[in-house]
Amino acid sequence: MATQFPPPSKRQKREQAELSSKQQDVPQIPDGTVRIRFVDQATGETGSLPVLTVPLSQASTKNLELLLNELKDQSDDKIPYRFFPDGANEALGDSEDIYNALVKPGKASSENEITLQYAPQAVFRVKAVSRCAAAVSGHGDNILAVQFSPENSSRMASGSGDKTVRIWDCDTGTPIHTLKGHTRWVLAVSYSPDGSLLASGGYDNEVRIWDPATGKPINGPLKGHTGFVTSLSWEPFHLQEPNRPRVASSSKDGTVRIWDAIGGKIDFALTGHKVSVTCVKWGGTGLIYTSSHDKTIKVWSAAQQTLMHTLSGHAHWVNHLALSTDFVLRTSYHDHTRKPPTTQEARLEKARSRFEKAATINGEIVERLATASEDCTLILWTPLTSTKPVTRMTGHQKQINQVCFSPDGTLLASGAWDNHVKLWSARDGKFLFTLRAHVGPVYMLSFSADSRLLASCSKDTTLKVWDMRTGKLKQDLPGHKDQVFALDWSPDGERVGSGGADKQIRIWRN
Repeated sequence: MATQFPPPSKRQKREQAELSSKQQDVPQIPDGTVRIRFVDQATGETGSLPVLTVPLSQASTKNLELLLNELKDQSDDKIPYRFFPDGANEALGDSEDIYNALVKPGKASSENEITLQYAPQAVFRVKAVSRCAAAVSGHGDNILAVQFSPENSSRMASGSGDKTVRIWDCDTGTPIHTLKGHTRWVLAVSYSPDGSLLASGGYDNEVRIWDPATGKPINGPLKGHTGFVTSLSWEPFHLQEPNRPRVASSSKDGTVRIWDAIGGKIDFALTGHKVSVTCVKWGGTGLIYTSSHDKTIKVWSAAQQTLMHTLSGHAHWVNHLALSTDFVLRTSYHDHTRKPPTTQEARLEKARSRFEKAATINGEIVERLATASEDCTLILWTPLTSTKPVTRMTGHQKQINQVCFSPDGTLLASGAWDNHVKLWSARDGKFLFTLRAHVGPVYMLSFSADSRLLASCSKDTTLKVWDMRTGKLKQDLPGHKDQVFALDWSPDGERVGSGGADKQIRIWRN
């Protein structure tokens, strides 16, 4: 007797139909070839790379990545790349191919040469923070500044209106040290590039240096400013004299002062701005960059203690400035391997090589500078080669609070009082995306170490995490009960720290 099988159930019929539909939807790539020219997004140059003829069936993002690594002789140490069709803001997706992404929709023709801009991605991947791992009270007033140690994300410092600096254990969500000495609001905190010292400055016109391991002050307060301290910047590790780290402080009094952090005395002062200096950055070539309410940016030589250039172009106060090498200067010899060299010579060499790799374009050291102003514009400069702007970036409708480069130097992000974050190409200032989700002014921004994500904080009490490839919101992070003034993404990518008017430190993790 023949075996009788039961008729297929409704669920089996549905699954068969879905499978059949998927098989029909598999895109068929026709035979043929396409010519591809690779262009470095950072420089706009092809270098020595030839124009390649690639079969359409093989022109997927993964295959192009393998091909580019072989052309650049990186087969042993493969680097992941993003590919941008010429003139496009968005990169090709990881699973896309040239035919279905460009040729089939009519964006490009297989008859013509297709130009692909390429940008290296970090060899590690940072996950988007998605939850609050700790909400810690302790400060008695607004939290105005936070910064993680460059060594790892276990330690973070915060400065507050309660006149104290606190150092937090982010693993347990508890305070380790409360640093007392300031007599008014603490406006800025900054770890030295090796993580061994912490500087703070504030409304009492003083800079103080602390040992973050013990919470003890190093010498007394550094006095000299006659106005409050607006920002701090350490001398890059690879430029420091042995056992003589220096820190620069900018002030409302219109001066910048360079301090011997361990000696406890002033080295020299830079005077030239007419009014308040809003931001100071110490570059990797030994130049010091300052922005001011006098509408100018000044470039100083730390070695000669003299003014080199005055950069003019803004029509109102310059609020903030950023260097394309900020990330590698902040982290010196610390990187994603978390295995710092053990000898001082090896540390210096690693810090120097990381800086040179980040700053080198076409064989030359090019440290790019971006400035953000009350005139609602940003300007991109290359002060080492020219005093003229590379480009002016317009689009914000209100004053810009902050600008920052991505760690890989390919992107620029700006946050403003118009509630928007804007994303730009760091090579030519080309506008990429407007990131819309905040309903209040955006105060601060911080990139993840792999440059794939950006965090922003706002008057609207939230943090947002954005995907840099698509320009879309990745995570919405409510939790603070009042506006969020301070934000930092740890250099190892593990945590984001934030603080604001609710007097609470929050540590965010994935």
